[in-house]
Amino acid sequence: MAENRLVKKYKVVVMGGSTGSIEILLSLLPALPTPLSFALIIVLHRKNTADSTLANLFSLKTTSPLHEVDDKDAIEPGTIYLAPADYHLLIEQGDFFSLDDSEKVNYSRPSIDVTFESAADVYGSSLVGILLSGANSDGTLGLKAVKKAGGLLVVQQPETAQVAFMPQQAILHTPVDHILNIPELIAFIKSINTDSYVLPL
Repeated sequence: MAENRLVKKYKVVVMGGSTGSIEILLSLLPALPTPLSFALIIVLHRKNTADSTLANLFSLKTTSPLHEVDDKDAIEPGTIYLAPADYHLLIEQGDFFSLDDSEKVNYSRPSIDVTFESAADVYGSSLVGILLSGANSDGTLGLKAVKKAGGLLVVQQPETAQVAFMPQQAILHTPVDHILNIPELIAFIKSINTDSYVLPL
C-alpha cells in the first residue's frame, strides 16, 4: 500500500536567534544548496548600531545573494535577507519588507516574534519558522503564530545550543514539528529545497 503523504512546498523560511546563533549560521550558510527555492530571512539580536560587518561576513559564507534589508525591499526566492540592527523587520502583503523603529519587544529590536508573526499573516502554511540558540523567550509567541497559520516549526536541539533558553522556551510552550541538531537542520533545509520534504496526511 502506498504511503499517504503530501509533498509540501514552502515559499519563505524565517530563522531567528540570539546568543550563539552567529556561530551556527557561519556553519550552516556554506552548506545550503544553491539556488534556494525559497527566500531565507534571518533575524538576530544585534547591537543597536548600523554596521554592515555581519552581512559582509555572512556573504562570504554563501554563493546565494545575501544582503541586509532596506525598507520596501522585495522578497525574492533564492535570496537570503538579514534584518538590520535597531529595526523591527515586518513582512507585508505583496512580498516586500517594511522597517519599524517602534519600542522593543522582549528587550529586542529587531524582535524575532514581530517578524515571525507578520510572516505568518502573509505566508500562512507556506512558511517555515526556525528558532536557534538564545538567552530570552523571543520567538516563542512568533512560532505560535506560525503554527496557528498552518506553517512548520523547527527548533534547535537545546543540548546543542550555546544558550539553551530560547529553544527550550519554544519547546515548552509551542507544539514544534522538529527538534534538530545542526547537521539535521542542514539536511532538513536541503529536503525542503528539493521538494523531497513530505508531511504525513
